[in-house]
Amino acid sequence: MTPARGDVVIALFPNSDGSPPKPRPVVVVQADAYNARLSNLIVVAVTSNLSHATDPASVFVDVSTPDGQATGLRQDSVISCINIATISVALVARQIGRLPPSLLHRVNAALRVALDLP
Repeated sequence: MTPARGDVVIALFPNSDGSPPKPRPVVVVQADAYNARLSNLIVVAVTSNLSHATDPASVFVDVSTPDGQATGLRQDSVISCINIATISVALVARQIGRLPPSLLHRVNAALRVALDLP
């Protein structure tokens, strides 16, 4: 499986406190040119904790909308662009969905905020 940018996958995601990683949904944000030739992926975490839904470095996903349904997520979630990791492709269990262009555009904007890019 070669994940593509914008794919929503279940992967073992590292915890910032050093505790063992756990399976969770993540969004692949690495460019497809690198996805095709590297064994690592840059991903951002997805959480069901909605407390940061309005943060400019986050993207709220409403699963009751067609865009939200395309993600494969089962409940309203937040794509947290401040929670970025590089993981091995081997840690990806399966793809559950894909971000439609409108959500991917919002993720791009949130990454620019999180990384302080123009």
